Amino acid sequence: MKNGTHQFTAAQLERIRSKATDTIIKQLIQDNNVVLEHNVLVPPDGRATWNLYYFCPDHGVRLQWDRNKPSEHCCPVDNKAFTGEPYDGAWWRWLNGLNAKACKQLGLLWQITGDINYLSKVREILIQYAKYYPDYQEHGGIPYNGPGKANAQTLCEANCHLDFALGYDFVKQQLSRTEQSYIEQRLLREGADFLMAHRTPQLHNHEMKINATVGVIGLILEDIDYLDFALHTKYAMNYQLNHGVRADGFWFEGSVHYHYYALEALLAFEKLARGTEHSLAANANYRAMIGFPLKLILNTGDFPKLNDCIAGQEKLKHSQLFEFAYSEFGDDLYGSALVSIYQQADRNNIDALLYGVDELPALPPLQATSLHSAESGITIFNDDSSNNSLLLKHSPYGGEHDHYDRLGLIIIMEGHEVLPDLGTTGYGAELHYGYYKNTASHNTLAINQQNQPPINPKLIKYTNTDSFGWIDTVADWNEPEASVDSHTLVAWDSASYTSVKFRRSILWLGSAAIEINQIDNPHTQQLDLTWHVRGQLDSSSVELRDTTNPLKGPLARMHSCQTAEVSGNAQQFNYQTAASKTYRQTMFNQGADQLITGNAPDNPAVNDLQYVLVRSRSQALRNVVLHDFSEGYQLKEVKWDNNLLNLNLHHRGLINHIEIDFESSTVSFT
Repeated sequence: MKNGTHQFTAAQLERIRSKATDTIIKQLIQDNNVVLEHNVLVPPDGRATWNLYYFCPDHGVRLQWDRNKPSEHCCPVDNKAFTGEPYDGAWWRWLNGLNAKACKQLGLLWQITGDINYLSKVREILIQYAKYYPDYQEHGGIPYNGPGKANAQTLCEANCHLDFALGYDFVKQQLSRTEQSYIEQRLLREGADFLMAHRTPQLHNHEMKINATVGVIGLILEDIDYLDFALHTKYAMNYQLNHGVRADGFWFEGSVHYHYYALEALLAFEKLARGTEHSLAANANYRAMIGFPLKLILNTGDFPKLNDCIAGQEKLKHSQLFEFAYSEFGDDLYGSALVSIYQQADRNNIDALLYGVDELPALPPLQATSLHSAESGITIFNDDSSNNSLLLKHSPYGGEHDHYDRLGLIIIMEGHEVLPDLGTTGYGAELHYGYYKNTASHNTLAINQQNQPPINPKLIKYTNTDSFGWIDTVADWNEPEASVDSHTLVAWDSASYTSVKFRRSILWLGSAAIEINQIDNPHTQQLDLTWHVRGQLDSSSVELRDTTNPLKGPLARMHSCQTAEVSGNAQQFNYQTAASKTYRQTMFNQGADQLITGNAPDNPAVNDLQYVLVRSRSQALRNVVLHDFSEGYQLKEVKWDNNLLNLNLHHRGLINHIEIDFESSTVSFT
């Protein structure tokens, strides 16, 4: 390792120095300005808490962090200042993150430039944390998480220690043996031992990051015990890969963000372990994880905000993953991902410098396509000619980061989300647990305004032809509740959903979709079929009357509420959205009692969505909705005959008679 590090050989470092541009060097300096321009500040005790507390409780947006204002935290929307906890503790957590990042990036700057100032800053940060770390008191209280020392959760300890270790690796040879021993014993080993003691016995992205950090420290300190713990014990990285990845390659938690978070941890280890006996590249699920989510790219250019996804995390911007993956494997899919990323950003960046090939090949960017994954329960119908698409979520339960929205819908019209999945906000903000994470704020069925219990829906039928697409699914709460080998808190109401059976079927026509909902409700609970539209209700064929909000729970915050009776005839709602044409919903209901409309927060909560709910207490509710994206479809006749549904669909002077046999789940056109 002479003149090299555990991350890069001497030859690789020389190549990095020769390729480093002024732009990259200036960017690294700018990204670490807060640390470079101030004296080193390290918390002397465990006052730092959780960065996800650092969100405005009113708007759900991240507060503005200011190095000079540790006790004043402003909302960027209205400049309102928040003081005290939980914001002060979150301010210190942010500072810990900046210090840790600076260790890694300023250590790299030292290797590139030889500027002693960067080396000195890294040395001082590491020694200061080594001074205090053994005496930090354990503290926590974060939902679903183990405790921390420098921070309030075990995951945050892992994140910081990963950067501490990588920074130390860059500067180790310039430190005295006394300094090396001090940092290794009081910071790196103390940190690794703490992480090992608090790794939770579960499948989870947190455990991937904890394992990766312990493994990286093991590689840097050449400690086989750390490596064995990180790689080969139960719930170590091999175990997580073998049990936490579905057959199609999707991480079991069902969130694209947490899929890539788990993968990012894996690659953080692999960047040091490649070519050694400790490499995980031989595990088939490693490669499967890299590629699968790229199939989920929507015609918005983004990933769907399924489950826990804070606004912004749906963007394809993972150059730190794909630069490394493409250089390792040369897969054109990874290359196309990079082409897509660099349509929005310059490639003159640190990831390309450290791990990228010299030149990317001439590949097309990623394109949205139709997808059906029975394993992960995600079906996307995509129509290139109209730029419309629809996603149905029929996924198995994914644990902590799941949302309670089985058979939820996303609809995109002309590249704009008109029926969105909102994702969520910072977990410390009230809007997370109070609104975004709940069944009622999704395009699905809510009972008594309570959350759906975990259920693994069943796929009845999937067909996709040149003429139409068809998917038929059911969530049946007569079945046992779903579980997963991952810790979670009960946040649902099993009693409300007892014996309820919810069957949702979609007929996809490209410029329109027909949604069919059949609900068995033997205990006559309050059913609310819910849709929220990112747009304004422009007109309707329904006579709406102003009312006070009749809803409880997450939608108690809904305002401008109106209600109407339900007729057996077509009832139409027209919306103005970001699309050029009017988005139209035409509904037929059998067994419904009431329509409720109103406005409730979008994400971020600076704008509202338009909600429409179909409410029923009948033992059976049947609902048919035409989603018209072209201003050209009309649904005029809907007739149920036991398991047969007959529809007359009018389109530009033509009438298509559609018969759907739910006994065999077949569709016929005449």
